[in-house]
Amino acid sequence: MTDRSDRMRQVVAGLSEGVILIEPDQTISYANGAALTMHGVAALDELGETVAEYRRNFVLEYRSHADIGPLQHPVERLLTGELFRDTVVEVHHFRAPEQRWMHRIRSLVTTDSEGQLTGLALVMQDVSDRYEAEARFEDMFRANPAPALVCRLADLRYVKVNQGFLDLTGYARDQVLGHSFCEIDLLTQAECRALAVERLHAGDTIPQMEACLNVPADSEKYVIVAGHPIRMPGGERCMLFTFADLEDRRKAEMELKLSEERFAKAFQLSPVPTALLSTDALLASNVNEAFAAMFGDPGSHRSGTVGGTVAAQDSLWVEEAEQARFKRTLKQAGQVRGFEARLRNREGEILDCLVSAEPVRINGETFVLCAMQDITARKRTETELIAAIETVMADASWFSHGVIEKLALMRNPPPPGKPAALVEKLTRRERDLLLGICKGATDSEIAAELGLSLSTVRNHLASLYRKIGVNRRSAVVVWARERGIGEFAPNGNTKPGKLG
Repeated sequence: MTDRSDRMRQVVAGLSEGVILIEPDQTISYANGAALTMHGVAALDELGETVAEYRRNFVLEYRSHADIGPLQHPVERLLTGELFRDTVVEVHHFRAPEQRWMHRIRSLVTTDSEGQLTGLALVMQDVSDRYEAEARFEDMFRANPAPALVCRLADLRYVKVNQGFLDLTGYARDQVLGHSFCEIDLLTQAECRALAVERLHAGDTIPQMEACLNVPADSEKYVIVAGHPIRMPGGERCMLFTFADLEDRRKAEMELKLSEERFAKAFQLSPVPTALLSTDALLASNVNEAFAAMFGDPGSHRSGTVGGTVAAQDSLWVEEAEQARFKRTLKQAGQVRGFEARLRNREGEILDCLVSAEPVRINGETFVLCAMQDITARKRTETELIAAIETVMADASWFSHGVIEKLALMRNPPPPGKPAALVEKLTRRERDLLLGICKGATDSEIAAELGLSLSTVRNHLASLYRKIGVNRRSAVVVWARERGIGEFAPNGNTKPGKLG
């Protein structure tokens, strides 16, 4: 018997599996080095001399089960002669619960020729690394906000689902777990459904593709889905499905489409000639009806039409310098507002136009939106009006001062942002001072000519400054020039007293 025990110990001593030998009287007669290491001890007496001591020293819990009762303990099962295998337990010393091992154990029972029990053995493997990795996967899977689902390939049933998938679809957990792929089809309306289903059955990677899920919360949910083959505990082959919600992207695409449709309608219905130009050579990619009616259709190549280009077309721009200045301004400022240019229409007539340009993005491409307003009639009217005013003012001695000033303002309107005080608000003396200043006379010279004291002239001068909104003599001259007063009057009358 002793020889047999010695031989058995020699056999198991070098095994990578841990082996604990138990005698029929429940004493622990031997444990190989692997078994001691798996319990974190160095000698047999630290493991326990008897089964009772072993049970006091080490706490065993079945994986994912409640604490083991006396009859459930693997050693108790072994003592009854029960044969079991692949039982996974979590083990820790009662004094050090923080250090734990995961053991997969099986039982061995030896008997003599008469069937009497001669020896018992617990054979164990340390699977701690594997279960730690699986625990990390579980934690990551549950915590990952990205929707995910695990499908077992053997029967195509879902064995794991995270909260992200439940939030995405509106399913409850029990509506998913245990159900089959046929019941919850993750590849409905997928771009390459046949390929995806084929790879699912083969257990191969499913490349990401757009798909539509039938979900309880909505009639359908558009997603990007991909499949990755993995192995679960026990070596089960599974497919990990991951998802990305396309709802926000689809809404953005719909809004962009509606926006572009509105732009297209406004573009075509606009009465102002408008063209979409490229950003480099300014080739026309599209023009509206008003543009085609005035300048011709870029798609046609008839004589006198715009041809294939707009801003870069010699037949459109009358002056090359204007064309170059427009392109330079657009490049430097990024946009152009109210650029005065002379352009040729489809009949070859020269038009005065205001050209405005602004960058726009359509279907992901950048263009320049260019509008051309014909101001030929307005310019002609202004020219004719100025000519008529100059003709009338050539002999304006019988006009009142107010009428002359209004005509002068029509011919030479003040620049934007300049003071707008009217000459009618000035007193007779202030007007005399205004004419004297325009001639370049000093205060003393004006006082002598008007027969006034120097202090009186200066008082009138201060009042003049305040009314027209200036504070120096040079500004008075500019103010008068802008209104055609004094030496700048159309009849050349500069004598004080003749202003009104």
